[in-house]
Amino acid sequence: MNSIEHLEEIFAHFPGIGPRQAKRFAYFVLSRPKSFIDDLVRTIADVRGKVHECDKCRRIYISDSPSESCGICTDKSRDETTLMIVPRDTDLLNVEASGVFKGLYFVLGGTIPILEKEPERRIRLKELLNYVGKRNFDEIIISLNATPEGDHTQTIICEAFKNINTKSRISRLGRGLSTGSEIEYADPETLRSALRGRS
Repeated sequence: MNSIEHLEEIFAHFPGIGPRQAKRFAYFVLSRPKSFIDDLVRTIADVRGKVHECDKCRRIYISDSPSESCGICTDKSRDETTLMIVPRDTDLLNVEASGVFKGLYFVLGGTIPILEKEPERRIRLKELLNYVGKRNFDEIIISLNATPEGDHTQTIICEAFKNINTKSRISRLGRGLSTGSEIEYADPETLRSALRGRS
């Protein structure tokens, strides 16, 4: 494998990017001036040095002077009685941008494919159970994509909650999110509707 093929392979690991698009990305980067590539490399290295994972919600955040917990988890004005479980960091950011949710979050790190035999490898299930087990949430909102994988993941989470005897009310987003849609791409009004219609 030569260097260009290796670059294509790296881009092919990006979410939603197939081999053809990965090839386009590789040749786009290579066609830019050296200053562009130097700036790209420098920016990635700079961001990487400031990225931290919150010990509570598990989201990735950027800070020059990190603490163990992110700004959302340490914000005393948040509603600490309500937890929202989301698949990815981008979902959390989209819900935050809607301005409709003021509670705490937990980022699962993905969803579980229906035929997966080891779900713990796909999501932060143990970390979630540990987090919920230490808190007294009045409500836990399972905010997963309206897809078969999202529904499957929700079933596994609900079964796991039975093992820790949580007394929290478990709810899910209303179907303001159409089947097959993803939270990351939902507009604020759709998210508001889904939160209001949770069951």
